[in-house]
Amino acid sequence: MYYEADLDKIDLNSEPPSEEPARQYYFMAKCKEWVREFERKNGRPPTAFTQTFGCQMNARDSEKLAGILKNIGYTEADSEKADFVIFNTCTVRDNANQRVYGRLGELNGYKRKNPEMKVALCGCMMQEPAVIEKLKKSYSFVDLVFGTHNIFKFAELLCTVYEKEQKGMIIDIWQDTDKIVENLPVERKYPFKSGVNIMFGCNNFCSYCIVPYVRGRERSREPGEIIREIERLVQDGVVEIMLLGQNVNSYGKNLDEPMTFAQLLREVEKIEGLRRIRFMTSHPKDLSEELIQVMKESKKICRHLHLPLQSGSTDVLTRMNRRYTKEQYVELALKIRKEIPDIAITTDIIVGFPGETEADLEDTLDVVRKVKYDNAFTFIYSKRTGTPAAAMENQVPEEQVKIGFDKLLKVVQDTAKEQAAKYQGQVMEALIEEVNENDNHMVTGRLSNNMLVHLPGDVSMIGKLVNVSLDQCHGFYYIGHAADVQLL
Repeated sequence: MYYEADLDKIDLNSEPPSEEPARQYYFMAKCKEWVREFERKNGRPPTAFTQTFGCQMNARDSEKLAGILKNIGYTEADSEKADFVIFNTCTVRDNANQRVYGRLGELNGYKRKNPEMKVALCGCMMQEPAVIEKLKKSYSFVDLVFGTHNIFKFAELLCTVYEKEQKGMIIDIWQDTDKIVENLPVERKYPFKSGVNIMFGCNNFCSYCIVPYVRGRERSREPGEIIREIERLVQDGVVEIMLLGQNVNSYGKNLDEPMTFAQLLREVEKIEGLRRIRFMTSHPKDLSEELIQVMKESKKICRHLHLPLQSGSTDVLTRMNRRYTKEQYVELALKIRKEIPDIAITTDIIVGFPGETEADLEDTLDVVRKVKYDNAFTFIYSKRTGTPAAAMENQVPEEQVKIGFDKLLKVVQDTAKEQAAKYQGQVMEALIEEVNENDNHMVTGRLSNNMLVHLPGDVSMIGKLVNVSLDQCHGFYYIGHAADVQLL
């Protein structure tokens, strides 16, 4: 927890503070009273289950939701058969929405068996007016709905749910905000690593993407606040942080005293005790020479860069509103490879964007072969209602898309295997993250280049940085063993 507050010492007879986050801690104290009453009545504390759909920023938001629930007295449940269930939703693709609706159907059954159960929905999907109307019509049992801009207000909204006198859905959706509220309780998934939000929103408006419409315009956190948060995390045992933003390269442009992302990285690097720095995501259109040099010179920034391509065709990129050409992207990627030879570059690629021809796909394959991605997340284009691309003509036939997708997948797999094989036999540092899910005599670690390595070990190694010999390359991961050597 970042904000020091004893909930039991908060005067609930006074008016709620107007300033954040003190206001939310006031409502946490009120919620805690309700939880105590539940425990007296039922002989146990209430249980809560948080389900995350979507990106790392959603995952970070869910850690805040879980932190607040824990702070007011809930215990964590391992299934949706809990007293309180919250879905933090994603809406990048329509199938993400359908997954949520499917799960809601199951929750309705659980709630009939447990009338005291509360169900809440939040996140990107909730920013769509059509979704809200569907929830009102078909899922009226949901107790609370809020969006992306007021995640910080969770405790206050939860209090409203407890205090409402009649049944009915509470809906609190903001269309936009300039507010940034941090310093709330956080229940981290890993004690040794953490995400840190440095900015919110997106100004890019790629023609296939709904994110700017549901996350709002770009807003950057003050650098001092970011540094203080990371310092507190390090004091709490964190050795690796991931700086999060829809486009981190745009960081700082809207600050009263503008600051570049590269400058922020320099400041983060100075934090004593912090061993690793990662970040997501970088847009190719504004990845600067300054950033390349900072990454090159850094001892802490991980040797991994996620640089979404989306398409290798300049014509398709223009229709996507990506604001770079094939040639510009290749030049940038090869420059990064030259300046930082040991870097791993990963990417996102969409196949089947409206109007994509076989020649366009060949351009994409050409970029993959030239850049030699260490891994790529490949997607079949999915029409997203509310985006300009959804209204475009020349939607690509399904069979043509499948053929193109299979072609791409083969080239990606070949280049990724080639890249991974280069490191076989080397000794590299790995952060041990967990006991291997298939063999409890093994542990799984993550290298600086983001690849996984499995090695003999036990739970005592989790959270430690270990030098590992990469003995066998298996395409997208390694088998190795702890090496008793000192890396320079």
